[in-house]
Amino acid sequence: MSAILRELLRVSEKAANIARACRQQEALFQLLIEEKKEGEKNKKFAVDFKTLADVLVQEVIKQNMENKFPGLGKKILGEESNEFTNDLGEKIILRLCPTEEETVELLSKVLSGNKLASKALAKVVHQDVTFTDPALDSVEINIPQDILGIWVDPIDSTYQYIRGSADIKSNQGIFPSGLQCVTILIGVYDLHTGVPLMGVINQPFVSQDLNTLRWKGQCYWGLSYLGTNIHSLQLPDSERKSRDTRSQVTEDTNSEAECSHRFSAVISTSEKDTVKAALSRVCGERMFPAAGAGYKSLCVVQGLVDIYIFSEDTTFKWDSCAAHAILRALGGGMVDLRQCLQRSSETALDWPQLVYHVENEGATGVDRWANKGGLIAYRSRKQLETFLSLLIPNLAPGDTRT
Repeated sequence: MSAILRELLRVSEKAANIARACRQQEALFQLLIEEKKEGEKNKKFAVDFKTLADVLVQEVIKQNMENKFPGLGKKILGEESNEFTNDLGEKIILRLCPTEEETVELLSKVLSGNKLASKALAKVVHQDVTFTDPALDSVEINIPQDILGIWVDPIDSTYQYIRGSADIKSNQGIFPSGLQCVTILIGVYDLHTGVPLMGVINQPFVSQDLNTLRWKGQCYWGLSYLGTNIHSLQLPDSERKSRDTRSQVTEDTNSEAECSHRFSAVISTSEKDTVKAALSRVCGERMFPAAGAGYKSLCVVQGLVDIYIFSEDTTFKWDSCAAHAILRALGGGMVDLRQCLQRSSETALDWPQLVYHVENEGATGVDRWANKGGLIAYRSRKQLETFLSLLIPNLAPGDTRT
């Protein structure tokens, strides 16, 4: 089953190439930044190009996985529909064609005859990509394919993707906005239990060559299944010992003043003031706003912060599944914030982990798959329990209600 993870890594890099091409190739970038204003009936391009880029990435992932693992493509879900209507009123189903020429023709219909953009897109879609991680070569884990479902967020943090700057400076390694906040998220879960099993987070825009202006990315992955936990963040022994020592010092600190600011957290720029106020009493100045649910989760995966907390119900299964799987492989997880606050530490033998197979009862549209109670992402259970023990006394009842 590591073969599936290897292919997910490869298709995530193919998706990253498409995302980079749409930013770097002039014919595509001009479409990406074009906004349709209300009432503009004679606009040259009827299709919302950022949606096209999203859908194209999603379809490339679906089709490539289906080709390698027949039947799996049907179990890949995302937020985008692949049906478009061009300005002639034609309904077009976007799919990956067998040849580059056929894909050009199909894209040309969607883009109302823009051959230049269609050729540029088709070329990168059909480029072969070789991408793997040697750490996976020695791993062979048998997970039945028929229990697997996959959530995909083809381009998370769309606003940053379109408008984000390349020149944003990080704050202690964390970018508040900019292209670095864009991620491609692929999460694999158990269809029967909803437990996340494998995750891939591809960050297409990590560093830019100042001479060529070309971007390089980074890919993170994790697998957690029946007691086997492997991930791409294996630390050298010396660094692991150093981190373990720091962690032990933190856990052994009993002074209330030191306790109160022991945690660091990444938060949404739209987080409620009441939650931010409570967090500031726990984290002090170690509270970092950042764009993109996928990127904020990645900050926890990377160990840049201890916690990602969000009290609203506007993240979805495709936003959280990939990071959740990687965090499980690291010994952490992702829990429902509201349910955590309703429990005491004595009763919380099993913290309410997010699950990925059940729709929200009574919800419609994308809200069927919303993380309704908000979320907390964390790297260790001990950290989660200590964090909540400090946070809860600072939150008034109802502070996290949406």
